[in-house]
Amino acid sequence: MKELVAYILQFGSLNQQQIDLILSKAQEREIKKESYFSEAGKVSVEVGFIVEGIMRVCYYNNKGEEITKYFIDENNLVVDLESFENSICSSAYVEAVTNCKMIVFSKKDWEELLNTIIGWDKIVHKIINKALILKVSRRSPLVSEDATTRYLSFMEMFPNVINRVPLSYLASYLGITQSSLSRIRKNIR
Repeated sequence: MKELVAYILQFGSLNQQQIDLILSKAQEREIKKESYFSEAGKVSVEVGFIVEGIMRVCYYNNKGEEITKYFIDENNLVVDLESFENSICSSAYVEAVTNCKMIVFSKKDWEELLNTIIGWDKIVHKIINKALILKVSRRSPLVSEDATTRYLSFMEMFPNVINRVPLSYLASYLGITQSSLSRIRKNIR
């Protein structure tokens, strides 16, 4: 739980009583590799914090192909924000790429924290803003670069993810075929 507290305190200050309240609502959970934290077609009802492991957000396109939108690694929050906040069905899956250890909050408990802790909403807002900025900054260069440059950029941005995710997920994220990815990796070595 100390990882979660350290993460939260990057975005604002809380007293010990507030921290204790947050931790009293937190539940530790393990999610097995290839299991879902949230699923398309269902309403997202939890916020998670990854202590150990990697998750990915993915969806199926109109051809039925699985597309990886992005990866989320340790010390980051995981939530399908639109689904969670608006109680609407999600359009994406959040899947454990590796076995994951998480700290999870139910929607009820999360909302109770928002209504009880003064300043918690500002901290959450800062966390969400940072995540959105990071997501855009990581995705934007991938649109205009060639495949090799995209792969090299990914290696630079996600050094602790690159060797922990299946090549098929990585190829999907980069928007290339798995055989193209294999060629690129071979030429770089």
